Amino acid sequence: MPFTLHLLGLAVFAQGTSEFMLSGLVPDIAADLGVSIPAAGSLTSAFALGMVVGAPSMALLARRWSRRRALLGFLLTFLGVHVLGALTTSFPVLFATRVVGALANAGFLAVAVVTATAMVGPDAKGRATSVLLGGVTLACVAGVPAGALLGQVWGWRSAFWAVALLSLPALLAVARSVPGGAPDAAAPGARRELTALREPRLRLVLLLGALVNGATFCAFTYLAPVVTEVTGWDSARVPVVLALFGLGSFLGVTLGGRLADSGAVRLPVAGGVLLALCWAGFALTAGNTPATVVFVLVQGTMSFAVGSTLIARALYAAPGAPTLAGAFATAAFNVGAAAGPWLGGLAIGAGLGYRSALWVSSALVALALAVAGAAWAARRGTADRRSPSPTTAV
Repeated sequence: MPFTLHLLGLAVFAQGTSEFMLSGLVPDIAADLGVSIPAAGSLTSAFALGMVVGAPSMALLARRWSRRRALLGFLLTFLGVHVLGALTTSFPVLFATRVVGALANAGFLAVAVVTATAMVGPDAKGRATSVLLGGVTLACVAGVPAGALLGQVWGWRSAFWAVALLSLPALLAVARSVPGGAPDAAAPGARRELTALREPRLRLVLLLGALVNGATFCAFTYLAPVVTEVTGWDSARVPVVLALFGLGSFLGVTLGGRLADSGAVRLPVAGGVLLALCWAGFALTAGNTPATVVFVLVQGTMSFAVGSTLIARALYAAPGAPTLAGAFATAAFNVGAAAGPWLGGLAIGAGLGYRSALWVSSALVALALAVAGAAWAARRGTADRRSPSPTTAV
């Protein structure tokens, strides 16, 4: 893989840290800015929804620029709003910085995916994508626990300053390593690229990716209360649990990136079945410490292996959308990231307990398997109807 891909992964690491770090900072933000904890928690939803909206809209905007100019513009905006967020004493301003930061993050990731896949051969898109997604998983391993630690020692603003400082070397790396030049004149028009969404195979893969990722982030969002309230661990061990899940996710992305390029469907199918069963198994055994440790690592690995494979398959399914394929995948990824925690919150709010988030994750993966099975059966039926029967064949 070209070294530039790893530099793009550094920027994605900074942005992934920003997206997920609020899970450990919400109480401090609420107390400092004089708002309720649910209001402070809305900052996470604002970022996820901004990613969903920003992925296609920012990718369309970036079509007018060279890839280096687009990446630099999005990264500078991302850095600037984190400086503003670290300085502000106004919750509405902080909320606005999260929305703008999400738009910039979505635009950067969409362009970075296209840039990365353009740097490698046509049969290596999965591995290139895994390098970028590796930045997200490393954010779970190191960035999120580090942000929580900074918040405990120096206050929540220090985490925002850390993300801004971490973006500086990535900014310099993009400026020096990503080729400039004019926008790709040979790329198809925006309207033609958007018609790629009519392709049934692409829509199916995006739906499956959203469902699997929804399951992942449903469980991840409520992992801390699961291990403290159900398993019975001390809250001081929560960063270790998050890091363990992140370690599994890094292993999963690496595995998924290698298998996605083979075109095989074994990992999404077999991995999906295993995911659904193991989320249910985790829910049943969450009160047992050894089982919790095993399931956290295994589910982190399998969730991101299956999820990253589906995202890569979306890129293969959108050859007619070379500049918007990354936006389609990013939007699907974040639809799941927004919907999964919301559904888990509904279950917990209904009085079903923290284990219910794990059951919701199992149900979402089971739904993905059912959708995939129905699509396969429909496609098989269509193929059979189009085939001449033995009695009528000449």
